[in-house]
Amino acid sequence: MARLFGTDGVRGLANRHVTAELALDLGVAAARQLAASGDVAGRRPRAVIGRDTRISGEFLSSAIAAGLASAGVDVTQVGVLPTPGVAHLTASTDVDLGVVISASHNPMPDNGIKFFARGGFKLEDGIEDEIEARLGTAWDRPVGGDVGRITAETTLADRNYIDHLVGAAGDHLRGLRIAVDCANGAASDIAPLALREAGADVVVINASPDGRNINQACGSTHPEQLQAVTVASGAAFGVAYDGDADRCLAVDHTGGIVDGDQIMGLLATAMKEAGTLAGDTLVVTVMSNLGLLLAMRRAGIATVQTGVGDRYVLEAMRAGGYTLGGEQSGHVISARHATTGDGVLTSLMLAARVVATGRTLADLASVVTRLPQVLVNVPGVDKTRASSDEGISDAVAAVEAELGETGRVLLRPSGTESLVRVMVEAGTQEQADAAASRLAGVVHERLAL
Repeated sequence: MARLFGTDGVRGLANRHVTAELALDLGVAAARQLAASGDVAGRRPRAVIGRDTRISGEFLSSAIAAGLASAGVDVTQVGVLPTPGVAHLTASTDVDLGVVISASHNPMPDNGIKFFARGGFKLEDGIEDEIEARLGTAWDRPVGGDVGRITAETTLADRNYIDHLVGAAGDHLRGLRIAVDCANGAASDIAPLALREAGADVVVINASPDGRNINQACGSTHPEQLQAVTVASGAAFGVAYDGDADRCLAVDHTGGIVDGDQIMGLLATAMKEAGTLAGDTLVVTVMSNLGLLLAMRRAGIATVQTGVGDRYVLEAMRAGGYTLGGEQSGHVISARHATTGDGVLTSLMLAARVVATGRTLADLASVVTRLPQVLVNVPGVDKTRASSDEGISDAVAAVEAELGETGRVLLRPSGTESLVRVMVEAGTQEQADAAASRLAGVVHERLAL
């Protein structure tokens, strides 16, 4: 049976795969695992629950709160708050468990559930497996005064997180105009407030969530509106978040996209100059462009590569004591200020760098010259056989031999969707397109359901 937890919690179609019943059971199982760990011995455990703006988040957050409280956990529901905001509350307040109801960049009909341990870090795989193993098993229910209480608190939670963001990046952005696409998601109120309190002149789009329009033709997966608004408004640059604001992509003053690799590259060089890049090392995933790795080598910065998922980036950062890491998709983790990817913090750090240097974002991002890269998603296949099929392995080896040192191939099953991703980098766009198309055809033929 497939593992319930993916690379970023439990995720699927809301009310079909991610149901109220599942949310309640996960709440119970998480509370029981917490009690069994011994970390809350002799006291009442506490949890905080936040969500993005999806309409399904309302009943799912209520259901998981009910599950936690029924198992003796006191719960505070903070309403709509970015994922990194919940992580920050879990790290900075007396909370044993953080819960986020969100499907991040996925379409509105999806939703998901992810947990943060005390300290604000995502749960390790082994703990998620323990929670999953407890689902549906017998347990002794508390009664009377031993059940948990459920309260709501949004204003103080928002204020706590905004103060943290501005405190981390400073309030010296006066005179800097920034265009912001909030994806009609969890950052719709928080991001403009934080940027304005830091002194920026903010032009805001897609910050009117109605429960149904999250990520809809906007945000980090659809930056076209932001590109147009950034140029039209004369902004120094623009930033786009996804639905739960744990990632950030940028647009320079000409409308050009600045992706997560370029963001990491310019921040890493800035931190190396300042002496704050621990070990002169940047942690990235195997999906990062070869151009970033080459640029870091030229700058005297080492790179450590991990599997895909910001949780694995963070694990490597914690193991090595590193201070910066992230993903091409825009998850950027600054370990000095956060325990997970934080899109709003990233945008503040970019703004601070632009102000400090007096250079344009386009100029700063030019430290990374991206090689042509193609990513093809192959749906309708048995992704569990992607790494074991000999025909696919032979096809990948043949393409790698053709590309030589000027390119590379990465083929992997998605951690959150039923598809296989084929990524090819090459010296020219034509080479990358042809190789990716050829490999995608082999995957479809060999793994078709």
